[in-house]
Amino acid sequence: MTTAPATSGGLRGWLNPAAPADPVVVTDRRERRLIGLEIAVVLTVTLGLSGLRSALSLLEALLAPAPLTDQQVALNAPASTDTWIDLAFQLVRALQLAGWGALAAYLLLRAGFALRRVGLDGRRPGRDTLHSFGLAALIGIPGLGLYLLGRVAGITPDVAPSTLTDDWWRIPVLILSAAANSWAEEVVMIGYLLTRFRQLGWSENRSALVAAVVRGCYHLYQGVGAFVGNVVMGLVFARYWQRTNRLWPLVGAHLVIDIVAFVGYALLVDVLPF
Repeated sequence: MTTAPATSGGLRGWLNPAAPADPVVVTDRRERRLIGLEIAVVLTVTLGLSGLRSALSLLEALLAPAPLTDQQVALNAPASTDTWIDLAFQLVRALQLAGWGALAAYLLLRAGFALRRVGLDGRRPGRDTLHSFGLAALIGIPGLGLYLLGRVAGITPDVAPSTLTDDWWRIPVLILSAAANSWAEEVVMIGYLLTRFRQLGWSENRSALVAAVVRGCYHLYQGVGAFVGNVVMGLVFARYWQRTNRLWPLVGAHLVIDIVAFVGYALLVDVLPF
């Protein structure tokens, strides 16, 4: 049993794609309940719980005396004043994210889905790489504009991609953090979640919307603008995967966006106008 991407062409095929031709829908009631329970557990352990914490962080920021635009949110912040302990904390955080993605991949394998069925294979490295950079530009450039607009509108805090101290390990750790984030988010939110939703018989549009909203929720701590931007990113990424069945380009695009943000900010923070 293989999962083929939708084949209907044109704009209609992108806006309302057909489900894969192969029968992946689970009809057994007990198995469906177990799939639903597994989704709930995975999201609770990983990015779903992050969404709840993020919403609480935004609420706390809104209730604070200082305006939201005067507050700062750091994406990669020091965890200790001791440089070696701080390095250990950063590595553990990256390992946790890598573990989230590995858990989702493992559960797909246990369910009978070879990783090539969700697009995690090396059949087309050249095209996947080109698509990664194309998707990164498509999402990253408008995303920066949305962030700046949010700052002007007063609904977005000052987001600092990195406040790590200037130690020898800062740049490698930021790249590792970008890799861990991109792996965890795309494997869990796209490869795993959309595959499981298909098994439950959800429409492609419903699946994409739910996954995108969850993605937006765990970025709420960055403000409303980040929520909107990540919902849009989630919709674009979900539809790309639903149409192409390729996951590596999404991991790659997310990696490029995060490396540019994390490393670029760390190197240019003293000259950036925002």
